[in-house]
Amino acid sequence: MRRRRVTSWLGVVVSIVALGAVAWWISRQESPRLPDSGMGYAWLGIALLLTAVTLALRGWRWHGILRLSGVPHRLRDALGLTLVAYMGNNVLPARGGELLKIGLMGERTTARRREVLGTVLAERSLDAAVLAVLFAALTWAGVKGAAGGDGSATVAAAGVGAAAASLAAYMWLRRRGRFERVAAVVRPVARAFRLFTRPHGVPPAAASLVIWCLEGLTFLIIARAIGVELESLPALAVVVLASLFAAIPAAPGYVGTFDAGILVGLSAIGVVGGDAVGVLLLARFVWFIPVTFVGLGVLLLGYGGLRRAAADDEELLPEEPPRERCREVASGQGRAGG
Repeated sequence: MRRRRVTSWLGVVVSIVALGAVAWWISRQESPRLPDSGMGYAWLGIALLLTAVTLALRGWRWHGILRLSGVPHRLRDALGLTLVAYMGNNVLPARGGELLKIGLMGERTTARRREVLGTVLAERSLDAAVLAVLFAALTWAGVKGAAGGDGSATVAAAGVGAAAASLAAYMWLRRRGRFERVAAVVRPVARAFRLFTRPHGVPPAAASLVIWCLEGLTFLIIARAIGVELESLPALAVVVLASLFAAIPAAPGYVGTFDAGILVGLSAIGVVGGDAVGVLLLARFVWFIPVTFVGLGVLLLGYGGLRRAAADDEELLPEEPPRERCREVASGQGRAGG
């Protein structure tokens, strides 16, 4: 809990600084452009539809990871809790949506919550790896919008390579009987990561690549809704950059960090002024507002509402009695013993 509070406050500080810089920049630009024709609203509707498809694909990917990890569940829960998680990340501090996702799935499976946690960590690690690979590839290819030098691309690629090498080395040593104590502790959480060492891990990885390509296509269509023409690879590069910015601890909804990433990427491809502000506002609307309301509806109608979710969140905390209670029990035992 203490670490979560520190992360939350750090995120608030980062968001305030980033949001202040974004607001200062926007105040110096012309008024944002918004859709002003039937065709513009049609493009906006297509972007919303693509976002729904992408979210469904994310739920299907988690369903596959759960199934391959041996976690019994229903497909409808994998899809529904994906929406709940995105809603939670948009309104709760410290990526609280992931805790909702783990706690509520834990109520609906015979597997332990640590095993569910492992699948969520594997899913997030897969996203991070694909983003890093895309960032490196787009930067080395000289695609505008990546807004990174060869050095940062090399660091990103090296990080993915180091993580893959570490996992391979760990699995090799485990087959030879090493790290028995460590394996006994982390096995429930790390079981899902074994997918990345087997052919079964290819479909989730391919789905992740498709997901991010769809996100890039959605961004391209969002820009087209206000008459800003982007090419496919620069649009994808902006989305990748904004997602990497969003990985920085921030307030709920990645306030400030996501916005800064979008504006930096758009500036790199020559979209500035009211066009950039308009694209940012529409991207905020398409990717954050609908899923927040839909996810809240799924939570209220399908999973018992906010009180039940909060109770599940509390159950994820270490099962350690408060100090005061420990003292009472200890003093009671002392009196009984006397």
